[in-house]
Amino acid sequence: MNCVKAKVSQYLIIMSKVKISERIFVAGHRGMVGSAIIRQLKKRGCDNIITRSHDVLDLTDQQQVRAFFAGEKIDRVVLAAAKVGGIHANNIYRADFIYKNLMIQANVIHEAYKAGVQHLLFLGSSCIYPKFAPQPMAEEHLLTGTLEETNEPYAIAKIAGIKMCESYNRQYGTCYRSVMPTNLYGPGDNYHLENSHVIPAMIRKYHLAKLAMDGELEAISEDEKRYGEIPADIQAAIGYSSEERILNSSISPEVHLWGTGSPRREFLHVDDMAAASIHVMSLSQSHFEGEYPSFLNVGTGEDITIEETARIIAELVGFEGETVFNPSQPDGTPRKLMDTSRINTLGWRPAMSFSEGLENAYRWYKERG
Repeated sequence: MNCVKAKVSQYLIIMSKVKISERIFVAGHRGMVGSAIIRQLKKRGCDNIITRSHDVLDLTDQQQVRAFFAGEKIDRVVLAAAKVGGIHANNIYRADFIYKNLMIQANVIHEAYKAGVQHLLFLGSSCIYPKFAPQPMAEEHLLTGTLEETNEPYAIAKIAGIKMCESYNRQYGTCYRSVMPTNLYGPGDNYHLENSHVIPAMIRKYHLAKLAMDGELEAISEDEKRYGEIPADIQAAIGYSSEERILNSSISPEVHLWGTGSPRREFLHVDDMAAASIHVMSLSQSHFEGEYPSFLNVGTGEDITIEETARIIAELVGFEGETVFNPSQPDGTPRKLMDTSRINTLGWRPAMSFSEGLENAYRWYKERG
């Protein structure tokens, strides 16, 4: 790794900046990452952004994707569309996660190439790395060990996307590159408690528990309408019944979380991720050829335990009750910390601290709708 770092630092970063006149197709524009990238592009004066909702363009349908690229003059693609979810969703809907992600990637990457699109950015995930990869995880650790079992189908799909971009570059001379973000959170996140990631799940659980502690029955009901049903176990933990529309004042609200709380995770605000994506889009292709990996890690380079994350969010929300961890539920990978030295060397670092990011995310959660 030190040798790679030294050689990267010797290169002058030649910027082939995204031109504001380019027609940029952002696949997955309604998702958290896609919408953040659009915000960042518009801040930089790029208004010629092409989007299609799923009901208009099904990215798993090759004929539809082919017709789209044939009918639109696209200069650059940002492939942020994906089927995503937390540990529970990844483990239960394994076939959906591998099939849909493979189909989306294969169709968009191949049809973009067939239509003459030279520039594409693929959004991956930190779950591509082995379960027991050395920490922090560097780009060269890809495919060096067994994946975490609970999200293996999703990880395999993402690895295929990386290698597809890399293979098209080698065979066809395209400029397709990938970024591997760490765990993301922020505006546009999914707060449905059956398939959300750890940060939005915690924010909502603590928010609901605080409302229950304060006797805010109507506010809980409105939250359920806005973000989806509250599972029975969480209703029981906070003393709420959606069916009877009551709060049991004799129950002291608690927050129940999966696992032991000991795993360490790295978290990045989605706006920082979007800024990093545009930075990577603007780098010279020389940084992704030869001995250099065709993708870049994107993260903060710092991690924190799930238990400590829960404590910070509880304080942010103002919940003073008990947090109960359930060790019978899976922890997932023990530690997931990205080695971000390569992208740091190439000129990018996150702008937001974890506390600033969480405040921003919670503010969006409360103000939405």
